[in-house]
Amino acid sequence: MQKIAIIQISEAGCTLASSLERKLHASVIQRSEVGNQWKKFDAFVFIGAMGICVRTIAPLIKDKHEDPAVLCIDSMGQNVISVLSGHIGGANDLTREVAAIIGAHEVITTQSDVAGLWALDTIGERFGWSIASDNGKMNDCIFAFVGRQPTALLLEVRDEGTDYLEATKPEHVTIINNIREADPQKYKLLIIVSPYDRQAPLGMLELHFVPMVGTIGFGLAHHPDDYEAIYDEIDGAFAKCGILPCAHRYCTIDVKEDEEFCEMLEEEYGEEVIFYSAEELAAVEVPNPSETVQKHVGTPSVCEAAAILGSNHGKLVVPKVKGKNWTAALAIDHKYLRDAAPRGGHIEIVGAGPGDPDLISVRGRKMLEKADLILYAGSLVPKALTECHKPGAVVRSSADMDLEEQCELMKEHYDKGHFIVRLHTGDPCIFGAIQEQMAFFDKQRMSYHITPGISSFLAAAAELQSQFTIPERTQTIILTRGEGRTPMPEREQLHLLARSQSTMCIFLSAAIVDDVQRELLMEYPEDTPVAACYHLTWPDQKIYRGKLKDLAKMVHDNHLTLTTMLVVGEAIDNRQGLSELYNKHFTHLFRKGKE
Repeated sequence: MQKIAIIQISEAGCTLASSLERKLHASVIQRSEVGNQWKKFDAFVFIGAMGICVRTIAPLIKDKHEDPAVLCIDSMGQNVISVLSGHIGGANDLTREVAAIIGAHEVITTQSDVAGLWALDTIGERFGWSIASDNGKMNDCIFAFVGRQPTALLLEVRDEGTDYLEATKPEHVTIINNIREADPQKYKLLIIVSPYDRQAPLGMLELHFVPMVGTIGFGLAHHPDDYEAIYDEIDGAFAKCGILPCAHRYCTIDVKEDEEFCEMLEEEYGEEVIFYSAEELAAVEVPNPSETVQKHVGTPSVCEAAAILGSNHGKLVVPKVKGKNWTAALAIDHKYLRDAAPRGGHIEIVGAGPGDPDLISVRGRKMLEKADLILYAGSLVPKALTECHKPGAVVRSSADMDLEEQCELMKEHYDKGHFIVRLHTGDPCIFGAIQEQMAFFDKQRMSYHITPGISSFLAAAAELQSQFTIPERTQTIILTRGEGRTPMPEREQLHLLARSQSTMCIFLSAAIVDDVQRELLMEYPEDTPVAACYHLTWPDQKIYRGKLKDLAKMVHDNHLTLTTMLVVGEAIDNRQGLSELYNKHFTHLFRKGKE
């Protein structure tokens, strides 16, 4: 959290200062204190005339890499102006935040922001990239870029940051596929995002970002005396192989957990360290197995096997290198790789949400937009959700496919290095039938990830305009289904779950509603509110309210079948009961209660 100081220049800004002090968790100081406090705060917010603000800070300004953020707000709270350290100091972001809090107009004058261009001096921090090029040339690079000089962009990995660069690329930027395409006759600036050591040709400005995509596997001698030097020695060895420091994870065998080097990695460098058993490591095929290592620790490889395991069976970029008391290897997860080599694919299991295309997550839509194959659950997911696909993408419904056919299609595209979206209704982890697919992916050592979605039970709460948890009456939501062709565990029979009389959301059960009603009436009162929600958030959505004793009749009379959510509980349409959260007498972390 930023440490923010507020300077109220005149009495007219008193109310505004008090409000921001509370909402920003800031400190109010006197104008005369600014000089002494200049290095003790991350940001200074002046409330009053700009001239007074400028005269106060002018003698204190030194360098944009050191100076704090400075904002100025007029005493009427109509304009919030970013005065100093817009990018690196964070003044521009704070300006937007403060303007949103007080309903003012934000005034930001940095050229990249005004022109809608990338903020090159902060984009690395935004995406967790380090900078390998000469930082002293940063201003020259920024000047060329915001001046719209011809710029080459070399992307040698894929992550959130490179996706952003590709999606927002200005017209004066050209994406190149190889460093050899960086022609100083065509381009003034070369921007690189890569863990590989690349050099711009003479005559070109260079800005090289290094994404943290590497996994280092390492082996150690027993408690080496020189453990403090090993961190830099490994980086130096990789540099000779053309790899810049890019590790986000270190992995080794579990018998090394008490080593000083591992403790140093975690506590001094803040690195993630993962330990594997000898059995786990021994199951990994490596290019450089060692009989000596096998003899001492029970696996033919530590560093290479650990790097491969820690990168989700990624590509071994640097095979085993040896130091005096260590070995190391580096691998990169296939999801970060841009080459089309076999096993370079990735599968993103995406939750489509309840149906309305506007209710898929921002991340989910981005996944759909970049997919080479979209395999969607056509019986449950509207095809409209796939219409954002890129030209040339394959879009296929899985409604008429069995599990083997689905897996075969995904594997075919995966082996071509394609990006695949498996699109499931709602949230894929709730009755999503993804477990058997993940078992296949695990067996084939395929890279995959899950993007959550809005479940239909959440859409039901929204469309019913109901809070499913009522203070002091029901604090539990049960997500379940009735027993149809898929048997329910004996301990999860509906009548047993109903004993709590919690809010219950029942999936996939409209076809057996008579049985559902019978079991629920064993515990819930017959006048308990119920709702049958058909095609939630779809254009043909229908919602029927009633009492539990009439649930089955309501479903039958309206011919409700698939994609119907049944909701039971007194929370439906309830407006009684107050939460302590906003009680004026209630004290919590962000507010002190009133006496």
